[in-house]
Amino acid sequence: MSDHVDEINSVVKFYKDNQHRLIQFQASVEAFFSKHPKLTQKPFPIIHSIKTRLKDPDHLKDKIQRKLSDGVQISNDNLFGKITDLIGIRVLHLYQDQFPIIHTEILKYIEQGDWTFVEEPKAMTWDPESKKMYDDLKITTEIRSTFYTSVHYLIKPNNNNPNPICCEIQVRTLFEEIWGEIDHSINYPHPTDNIACREQLRVLSKLVGTGTRLADSIFRTLNDHNKNGIDGINQ
Repeated sequence: MSDHVDEINSVVKFYKDNQHRLIQFQASVEAFFSKHPKLTQKPFPIIHSIKTRLKDPDHLKDKIQRKLSDGVQISNDNLFGKITDLIGIRVLHLYQDQFPIIHTEILKYIEQGDWTFVEEPKAMTWDPESKKMYDDLKITTEIRSTFYTSVHYLIKPNNNNPNPICCEIQVRTLFEEIWGEIDHSINYPHPTDNIACREQLRVLSKLVGTGTRLADSIFRTLNDHNKNGIDGINQ
């Protein structure tokens, strides 16, 4: 056990010593979303808000310990490749119809060669309507037992670094963010064993899904109303 403690402390020190590298990549990814003219154009920007974070060193210790317990060796040489959520960027939008626009702009940036995917994008959803949208966009879907919903992108700089810095981008609606924050408070870093809490979170996920669909309906109605108004003026 003492060997593991020394090993973990060594890797965490390496992480702290290299945080400036992570901060640089974090800032560049955040700037892509916060400065993108198509995603931030007023008065109705596609992106509502952005959250960023670097993994807390104590949480990193905990994660390395779990990896070691599962037989996965973590060292200075493979830290950035094995722990891929050291940088987290969360992109929030108001309603689901906005998501394809965000997804398209991410793909364009990948095609330009600035980033590359570490793995293909994945959408966590239990909702059949949402699944159809993701299927149409050729995004792999997955159902989590917790009913967690979000779209995850795992990216890295497009270079040949053998120990690449990765960034996890999460894209979700504000309704999904409410559920995610409550779930995170209860289940991170260790899941609750309270059955009542788990069941209530599942009920809340259904309400979040209903709210998301209603938000889409509201904005579709508004867009149709505005379009009809313009058409009437032009006639």
